[in-house]
Amino acid sequence: MDLIAQIRRRAAALGKRIVLPEGEERRTLLAASILNKGRLCVPVLVGRPEAARRAAAAAGADIAGVEIVEPERDAKRDEYAAQYFELRRHKGLTEDDARRDCLAPLIYGVMMLHNDRVDGYLSGADHATADTVRPALHVIKPAPGVRTISSFFIMIFPDEKLGDRGLLIMADCAINIDPPPVKLANIGVSSARMAKALCGLEPRVAFLSFSTNGSTKHDLVDRVREAVRLAREKAPNLAVDGEMQADAALVPEIGQRKFPGSKVAGRANVLVFPDLQSGNIGYKLVQRLTGAQALGPILQGFNKPVNDLSRGAGVDDIVNLACVTALQTDPALRG
Repeated sequence: MDLIAQIRRRAAALGKRIVLPEGEERRTLLAASILNKGRLCVPVLVGRPEAARRAAAAAGADIAGVEIVEPERDAKRDEYAAQYFELRRHKGLTEDDARRDCLAPLIYGVMMLHNDRVDGYLSGADHATADTVRPALHVIKPAPGVRTISSFFIMIFPDEKLGDRGLLIMADCAINIDPPPVKLANIGVSSARMAKALCGLEPRVAFLSFSTNGSTKHDLVDRVREAVRLAREKAPNLAVDGEMQADAALVPEIGQRKFPGSKVAGRANVLVFPDLQSGNIGYKLVQRLTGAQALGPILQGFNKPVNDLSRGAGVDDIVNLACVTALQTDPALRG
């Protein structure tokens, strides 16, 4: 399954405007060139135009025709600052603070999305996840009815015998450090929805633990079991099971032996980790040991398309996640 090619084709048909606020960063400029030339989306950079063009020339990136928005000189600067003040005054932000803070490229990019000047927002090549997600939480906010902003990776294996036709969803590997059962349940249900809408998979969700089907008694195991109960309550038609160890989730003969009768064990294609430590370690181990491509982190639950990049992202990673961001203009693809 060439999922990346499918995502790029679907994004190209939409022609969406995606803001890349790290507009002077080398990989971002190279990605903007590819996005623009390939008409995969309409990249919009935030930065100082001359500095961006110098950096692009040094990197060999052709950004001719790419819009570059400089916050200090932009006609919407004062309007955005006033809006930002109204959004954050309850937190003690002053008007002077708002005018200053709003000029920061990441916040300015979020304000552009807030005002529908762009269709989606992608950042993080040169910033920590918190720096990308925080302004989006303050301004864009979660979608109606969404209680948990979370993330997942699509692992794309070179061998299609691994995962489900070469694909595996892993969540949450970037956002929620120590989610309680209700958040863990929401992560599982949201990730299953995205597995189907974005990847075309029929989701089978395994909530992972160091125990399988009651083999160990511990408070940490009880939290996962409670998350399974809540996920079933929230999505009764979804194939969900747990708690289970990773081998029981992925290897059919082990799943049948450790968790007989489970429709998920041995066949899982959505793995929900109990906390961020295990999730982040897990996806990176899979990526490095199998040669899998890790597409993400893909954020889910925001009211408008917002995504975060790993600071280790390559140019193709930025291009691909920009295309995913374009697809998330469809509410069904925002989780």
